[in-house]
Amino acid sequence: MVKDYLKLVITGHVDHGKSTLIGRLLYDTGAIPEDKVAEVKQVCESLGREMEFGFITDHFQEEREQGITIDTTQIFFKSGKREYVIIDAPGHKEFLKNMITGASQAEAAILIVDASEGVQEQTKRHAYVLSMLGIQQIIVAVNKMDLVDYKLDRFNEVVQELKTFLMSINLTPTYIIPVSANKGENIAKRSTSMKWYNEKTILEALDSFTTLRDKTNDFLRFPVQDVYKVGDKRVLVGRLESGTIKQGDKIVMLPSGNESEVTSVEEFGNPAKTEAHAGESIGITIKDDPFIERGEMICKKDEAPKVADTFKANVFWMSKLGYKKGQKIMFRSVTQEVAGTITTINRRVNSSTLETIEENAPVINNTEVGEVTIRLEKPIVIDAFSKIQETGRFVLADQYDTVAGGIIPDAK
Repeated sequence: MVKDYLKLVITGHVDHGKSTLIGRLLYDTGAIPEDKVAEVKQVCESLGREMEFGFITDHFQEEREQGITIDTTQIFFKSGKREYVIIDAPGHKEFLKNMITGASQAEAAILIVDASEGVQEQTKRHAYVLSMLGIQQIIVAVNKMDLVDYKLDRFNEVVQELKTFLMSINLTPTYIIPVSANKGENIAKRSTSMKWYNEKTILEALDSFTTLRDKTNDFLRFPVQDVYKVGDKRVLVGRLESGTIKQGDKIVMLPSGNESEVTSVEEFGNPAKTEAHAGESIGITIKDDPFIERGEMICKKDEAPKVADTFKANVFWMSKLGYKKGQKIMFRSVTQEVAGTITTINRRVNSSTLETIEENAPVINNTEVGEVTIRLEKPIVIDAFSKIQETGRFVLADQYDTVAGGIIPDAK
């Protein structure tokens, strides 16, 4: 079975306490070695400050001096229920780029808001990114409640302001929790200063989330990476992206439409087994041995994804050279690789301000987000990104250079 862990991203305004929240989570769950805690205390003392939990994750002296997080880091901690991977992204551009290209695949998010400052422009941008990427397990942490004397009235004001905006982008947080990361209030332990709040702490809320990357119970998606000849057998190999595959399963291969049955499940260097689960790299043999090549997607017939050559997508353009509508590009998703074009740039968006630059645009430029229509030279298999990330995410290439990443928001 796939190990139970959850990938979490912390987002929000640069000054609203992301590093402090991460540091406090690590400290309160015992994830920080004693010598590291002692080192942080020593650094704080040398700077004439009280213990600052943000220094636990801000490793670089430049960050300590400037008070900002400049590097993307992955940090690990455990609760009594599971393990967590925290992805601390420095800004919405980097987060968006990493999520789309698959460098960091967050299953849940904490959006942090300063109780004294309220919702800021960067708060809105990060919330928009969470909405765009289809992340549905979201905690809003209203931080620095100690700076507003833990007042319920101020918490309610921030919540109302936040809900008004989130409603406009169709984002519904799972929890909204008043916290003081620096003081450890409602992080891993219940606050004694906010007795008016009697719901979950941050850690309890995280433990209530499901691990979406454990795809064992999801629809079967097994993209064929290669076909090996082993003795008298042809073995279809690849990484099982989601679902479970078993000996005896009736399967369909898309986009060809060939149907067959799994006769064995193979694992390199080990005896054949009866089944495999999401995340495993395996090989299978099938009955009748129809012609199958790299790029085919093995699924179960009643769980088939959409097969299409034209579809809508959101792209994040990463090349210094802009794209002119109609130019040829290479579309790549898992093991699928097909040439095509962007036929329509329905909306061109500034990724810093989220303002629409132009509708029905002729071009899309570096760091811009585009809502586009893509047409390929032959059909491929797609899923909505919010349903199965691996088959709802893609990159676009020009020759050998990756120029954009994208997601498919809907695959009806």
